[in-house]
Amino acid sequence: MTFADLPGGTAVFVDANTLVYHFQPHPVFGPACTDLLERIEHQDLSGFTSTHILSEFAHRLMTLEACALFGWPFSGIAQRLKKHPVQLQGLTRFRQAVQEVPQFGIQILTIPPTFIDAAAAISQQTGLLSNDALVVALMQANGLTHLASNDADFDRVPGITRYVPV
Repeated sequence: MTFADLPGGTAVFVDANTLVYHFQPHPVFGPACTDLLERIEHQDLSGFTSTHILSEFAHRLMTLEACALFGWPFSGIAQRLKKHPVQLQGLTRFRQAVQEVPQFGIQILTIPPTFIDAAAAISQQTGLLSNDALVVALMQANGLTHLASNDADFDRVPGITRYVPV
């Protein structure tokens, strides 16, 4: 199912890739992600994300911004940024994007320490990596069953319906 299939009034957890596709913007997925965020902004949908997803989103946008601005290849970009802190300090778009996310009316969930162990158990049960398992733990704890994500790994989790951009 696609983002357009989300019924009005639905609560949906927004994954990092959805935010990246909007703010980058992605030529194929970007318009659908923008439409989703606008539906949340107009309160047709209730949007949720988390602090760790915002951090993941910021990191991804930071690396994409650096590649575009400095002409660096994506391979090894994190190590390159570590070695060039002055260039990193000059990046601004990633931070602006992080500040814009709450303006869409997306509620940002925080991560209690107990969720780390719950996520570890989910990783063992489903084979999800830690950050994705933490999304599932947050969703379960908050009664959320709809996920806006282009990450098919979530399809292994019973009780979650994943929606893709297109």
